[in-house]
Amino acid sequence: MAQGKSVLISGASFAGLATAYWMRRLGYKVTVVEAAPALKRGGTPVNIKDATVDVVRRMGLFEQIESHRIIKTLTEFSGPEHVEARFRDEKDGEGMPGDVDYEIERDVLLRLMYDTVEGHVEFVFNDGIRSMREDDAGMSVSFEKGSDRRFDLVFGCDGIHSNVRSLWFGPEKDYAHFLGAYGAVTIVDRLLLPEGTSNMHGEDGRFVSVNTYNGKTDIIQLFASKDELDVDWRDKDRQRRIVLDRFATMEGPITALLAEVERAENFYFGPITQILMPAWTKGRVALVGDAGYCASPAAGKGGSLALDGAAALADAFEQYGGEYAAAFAAYDEGFRPYLEDVQAGAVGFCRQVLGAAR
Repeated sequence: MAQGKSVLISGASFAGLATAYWMRRLGYKVTVVEAAPALKRGGTPVNIKDATVDVVRRMGLFEQIESHRIIKTLTEFSGPEHVEARFRDEKDGEGMPGDVDYEIERDVLLRLMYDTVEGHVEFVFNDGIRSMREDDAGMSVSFEKGSDRRFDLVFGCDGIHSNVRSLWFGPEKDYAHFLGAYGAVTIVDRLLLPEGTSNMHGEDGRFVSVNTYNGKTDIIQLFASKDELDVDWRDKDRQRRIVLDRFATMEGPITALLAEVERAENFYFGPITQILMPAWTKGRVALVGDAGYCASPAAGKGGSLALDGAAALADAFEQYGGEYAAAFAAYDEGFRPYLEDVQAGAVGFCRQVLGAAR
């Protein structure tokens, strides 16, 4: 199908690695360029559920994901007026009704995916795309450090602040939509609750989730904000102070955890934002994952959407025999209904749980 054609993928996270896997399976010569010097580590676990389970089965990853699965033994939900607890049995995996969820540490899944393409795909770390030019025969790409090269297609899999999107589709401000909320993630390298526990509490436009797994604790905090904040994204101390101030008067489990948020090294803060685009493809360039359709952390599907989107793109290429224009159109049209449902769910969460206005 590919007849020796080559593709360039920008970004070596879930979207990039999944796209590399499928394009290589389709016979393309694949190069992945990543701005970081190595795979980016850290972050919260990934939930593999619903259609994504079938995707990882097709990739040959399901058994490994299942063997590394995080088991939750107790999940507690609380609010100002009630407390509800549900249990998951560690032996048979049963949890809340209808729930089929294989949660896995982000770094573990990233390594599993990297292993599927290592040795079969060219990786160029510590570099990035400077410019691109399209002609009838393909794409001419200039890099920040490496020599200029030619490719048949380019895939932007480089996250919510995608360089490929900015270069080819326009500035981020044209596509980024603030959902009226901010979020913070603090990762503590020890247990603050019993192993396998999730404790969630919502109150007065604020939500906190504390999750323990494999000897670690994630503290996830979300809060409504009518306006976008004027924040220096390099000033972590200021970001922490914003979060601490917002949650200082909240009842429930967060009270004893604010000291951990204040001193933890692994702390991330940012707006809850979606990327909304009328099309994820233009010419010989396509976007996959957060670069094209970030649903925001409120959706809880960042990693799985990347896997789903890469598989949808590959299915379109297979359906149209590698004719990229037809495949891109099918990808744009076919994956959009599911994506829009996920994005609508994230908006609904922000409105219902946080009272966000947007």
